Amino acid sequence: MSVRQSLLAILDQGPCYGYQLRHEFDRRTGSTWPLNVGQIYNTLERLERDGLVARGDADEQGHVYWEITDAGSAEVSEWLSSPVVRAQATRDELAIKLAVAATLPGVDVAAVIQTQRRASLSQLQSLQRAKYAGSDPEGPEELAWALVVDSMIFAAEAEVRWLDHTEQRLSLHPKHAMGLELTADRPKRGRPARAETALAGTERG
Repeated sequence: MSVRQSLLAILDQGPCYGYQLRHEFDRRTGSTWPLNVGQIYNTLERLERDGLVARGDADEQGHVYWEITDAGSAEVSEWLSSPVVRAQATRDELAIKLAVAATLPGVDVAAVIQTQRRASLSQLQSLQRAKYAGSDPEGPEELAWALVVDSMIFAAEAEVRWLDHTEQRLSLHPKHAMGLELTADRPKRGRPARAETALAGTERG
């Protein structure tokens, strides 16, 4: 999630002060990723350093309004017109946990998967209940919130499907054939060839 670009996009609609920016961000994301004011001001200071925003006048209550610069507006336009590029070789904690667990002698991987599936299904059910709790599904704030929740629902559903796939795939292998004992081989320096090949394929894609 890009807090930087999101705050810039909001400022592109008009000057705002810190708490106002937090409120506007929450309105547009359904408070799914709440920001604290300190995080907002730290981001604003970095944006100011980069010449993308400027401090404006303060009102009678002492609120300092921040204004977007021409360079900031250009960055917003570029952000909105560009695809989100997922980080290459991102470490997925769950995938790594199951991969390691599957190779540890004596570990009941099926139990590990079942525990995760229960948690994933519980999260999915909570998201689905939250989705249908809205009172005005046609309102702009409700629609923005629903888009975020839909994304989280699809991600949770995909995780459950992957867990089912993993359980089925592991069931085809005898438990004693999966365990990896510590090796006495001296590891070679550098990245494994398989990792290099996977990264190259990602870059080409």
